[in-house]
Amino acid sequence: MEGNEKTRCYFGVNPVAEKLRSSPKEVFEVMMIRSGQPRAALRAIHDEARRQGIPIRYVEPGVLDRLADGGKHQGVVAKVASYAYRSFSDLLQDLSSTPGHDMVLLLDGLTDPRNFGALLRTAEAVGVRHVVIPKDRSVGVTPAVVKTSAGAVHHLRIYRVSNLRQAILSLKQGGYWVVGLDAEAQEDLYERIYPEKLLVVLGAEGSGIRPLIRQECDFLVSIPMRGKIASLNVAVAGGVFLYELLRQERQL
Repeated sequence: MEGNEKTRCYFGVNPVAEKLRSSPKEVFEVMMIRSGQPRAALRAIHDEARRQGIPIRYVEPGVLDRLADGGKHQGVVAKVASYAYRSFSDLLQDLSSTPGHDMVLLLDGLTDPRNFGALLRTAEAVGVRHVVIPKDRSVGVTPAVVKTSAGAVHHLRIYRVSNLRQAILSLKQGGYWVVGLDAEAQEDLYERIYPEKLLVVLGAEGSGIRPLIRQECDFLVSIPMRGKIASLNVAVAGGVFLYELLRQERQL
């Protein structure tokens, strides 16, 4: 992927379109495939970039292939400012003034950008605003994550912290309960009514939540499995859990 520490290349129709809508000032250039008659989605991106005064450059397909590093660019790549993570202190300040229901999603060591992007897409869909991830041994907001999230990353506040356990303790002091999704937990996720202020912890692919983080959870729950497969992909499992939380919130 071309770029430096201050710039990234986002690729794909939805990620580029969402970036143009949400934060056009962070888009430096839009590169589009040189073709006779672009399809409607690309014309819409062209028109929006032109309206925002963003330079547009038409290039050969091979240029976009290289910029997207083999990803499916769908005929468009945008050079943008690198993702700016939020400060954890800003999260604490924001949550202190938030009444009623609120969820914070905490991801303990996800390394697959597709899982991360899929979880961000689901989180945004159910109304989660805040996502906390660790700085070490975890995937960050990469162009592949942005692509998989279908641009949802632009509508979330993502915080990268050096000490995940300390972040949990700080949130607990602010009145948040902590629930971890654990395949080995005895309690079924549908058996519990969850608190209004909730920190949802999902673990890494395969290994799950680390013991140090698991012991800070107020309760652990699992998804009931009736088939022969013992567990679900973390992105699917997270989606099941987040939609159960949304269902409960709408009934209360």
